[in-house]
Amino acid sequence: MKITTTIEFKDEGAIQVAKRIANSLAPDNLTNMHTEVSDESVSIHISTEKITSLIATVDDLLMNAKLAEEIAEDLEK
Repeated sequence: MKITTTIEFKDEGAIQVAKRIANSLAPDNLTNMHTEVSDESVSIHISTEKITSLIATVDDLLMNAKLAEEIAEDLEK
């Protein structure tokens, strides 16, 4: 069974930050992931065979996104 999910970042006030974070994380995407960046949103699509793999992937992705956001905020100071 194939399990898929999409994480979408859609915030008019923070779309540029979301784009930078998504672009910085994209090189680490696994073969079952891809990132789409548009003017209105950033979407990360993930597919896997096991729910535990999906949970672990989303957890890692969100933790890395949090760290990238913190670094971006520190650089803007």
